[in-house]
Amino acid sequence: MSDVSLVSHFDALLADLDGVVYAGPDAIPGAVESLKKLSGLGIGLGYVTNNASRSPAEVAAHLRDLGAPAADNQVVSSSQAAAELLASMLAPGSKVLITGSPALAREIELAGLVPVGGQDEDPVAVVQGFSPAIGWKDLAEATYVVNAGAFWVATNTDMSIPQARGIAPGNGTLVAAVAAATGQQPRVAGKPEAPLFHSAAKRLGAERPLVVGDRLDTDILGGNNAGFATVAVLTGVDTRETILAARAAERPRYIIEDLEGLHRPYPEVTHDDGTYTCGQSTARLANGAVGIIGSQDDLNSWRAACAAWWAGTPDAATPQAPKLVWLDH
Repeated sequence: MSDVSLVSHFDALLADLDGVVYAGPDAIPGAVESLKKLSGLGIGLGYVTNNASRSPAEVAAHLRDLGAPAADNQVVSSSQAAAELLASMLAPGSKVLITGSPALAREIELAGLVPVGGQDEDPVAVVQGFSPAIGWKDLAEATYVVNAGAFWVATNTDMSIPQARGIAPGNGTLVAAVAAATGQQPRVAGKPEAPLFHSAAKRLGAERPLVVGDRLDTDILGGNNAGFATVAVLTGVDTRETILAARAAERPRYIIEDLEGLHRPYPEVTHDDGTYTCGQSTARLANGAVGIIGSQDDLNSWRAACAAWWAGTPDAATPQAPKLVWLDH
């Protein structure tokens, strides 16, 4: 096992926010302290968020209120990505229906486009991003405009969002309502598309960034799509079980409990004749089941199990959960 911390192998950390740094308004325990340590190690820090309900400046202010290091330009949002995508496809001054927050409207405006609120203003495009204030009338208006032939962009399609009281519906559920009503699908600007991650790395001048997130379908898939190393953290949506069952494209390189794990050595997974070892735990795939010698409470057991299962299912196109057989030491 290397005695060097996991994050020290990289020149920047690209961190998701909801479920990684905070849940609702409050910081996840240990997260702020872990982020503060990065500057002393000479490691860059960027925040990559799919939540388009607030502007990057508002997000940065929230982070600073929590004690985390955050300049406005360290936050890269899916609303910025959506505005850039629309600006690349529409003439300057084109009208765009905003199905989302005032922060999303501001990004559209900054991109040289004109945000509008209804079909009667003749928009040529619709941009849809998360806002807790969105109601049926907003979704209906988007449906009318999409059905009339407008170009449709979604900032992101996260089906859920971590809040202080638990997991709540995300932008993907609202996008799905419009998709169901129109029979169409939007272009997605944010995660899991690669440009958002490339933009964040470019801002930091990073060549070897590490992407950390709590969601396989956005953070990990997006980081993998960008060609970056990925680490799944267990403080948000995905769990040990869902990570083990992940399809090939959504498998992280590393798994840690929380951001404090970035500053610890990462245990090496070794294999010998089909047996995978991590720490004191071992795992082996046989007859479609993974046999694990180790404690269910020990993350090393799950790391070994992932290595064994993923080696046996390298091209899994859909999530597949193996049968687990837990054996005593």
